[in-house]
Amino acid sequence: MSSPSSLPPQSSFLSAQEMADGRAFLEHGHVIREVESREDLDRIRTLVCETAGRHLGIRAGSAEDFLNSIHRHVTPATLNDLRLEVINAVNATDWVRPAYFRLARRTLESLVGNELSMQLRLNLSIQLPDDSSSLLPIHTDTWAGDSPFEAVVWLPLVDCLRTKSMFLLPPAASGDPARMLARAGASTSEDLFRTVEKDLVWLDIKYGEVLVFNQNLPHGNRINRESQSRWSFNCRFKGVFTPYADKRLGEFFEPITLRPVSRVGMDYRISEDHETRTRGDRDGRL
Repeated sequence: MSSPSSLPPQSSFLSAQEMADGRAFLEHGHVIREVESREDLDRIRTLVCETAGRHLGIRAGSAEDFLNSIHRHVTPATLNDLRLEVINAVNATDWVRPAYFRLARRTLESLVGNELSMQLRLNLSIQLPDDSSSLLPIHTDTWAGDSPFEAVVWLPLVDCLRTKSMFLLPPAASGDPARMLARAGASTSEDLFRTVEKDLVWLDIKYGEVLVFNQNLPHGNRINRESQSRWSFNCRFKGVFTPYADKRLGEFFEPITLRPVSRVGMDYRISEDHETRTRGDRDGRL
């Protein structure tokens, strides 16, 4: 099977922006773009702030200041209660997932396709300064049973810089996934992190930007050594007709942009009698 980098040129079929997105994604393992709907982004952040404020019994005030300084109002022991309150409210609000999709729709169509499945629930990460209880050790999602045909849309609700953000091992340093997996199985995640630390890229992402990254590449976070708290959402997208792994259609994903011809094809049924006659006529001609 040909590798993505050796596939035939597609310049006659794709737009210049699609080609640029594709080259960047294959070379770096991610793209960072301005959100495609600032109105939807601000609306999502307002919902988060209002929900968190009600849970804590305080007025949020400036969204940026409130979220960045949430560590003044919660401790590591009470953080998960806040996170669950916010994530349940977000996932119970029917306009949020379509709004989240609109933040990166054109980029997703460039990188993944225009017939997409979307994760049923958004995930939320809150990381307080110097808190070791919310760490995500170096990993790839495929090691945990995800399909290699998925991409993650990662959305910061505050500026996420340096250790307040996440790291990614770029494709050139990741090498063959099987060898990387063998290395992971032969040591602790911390040992693996130390092995590749010098090649890791920390992704600085500001509020108003969105990240789409290749979750087949090793990634994770470390203790947030910055003075402010991190808030970020993540959600997976994949082509409807690409292979699924442990997270299946209808259980973890749902189609969101099926086109009419695909719907017709999926609904098409042919009678067994007609199929038998057709096969007999075809065999007779042969």
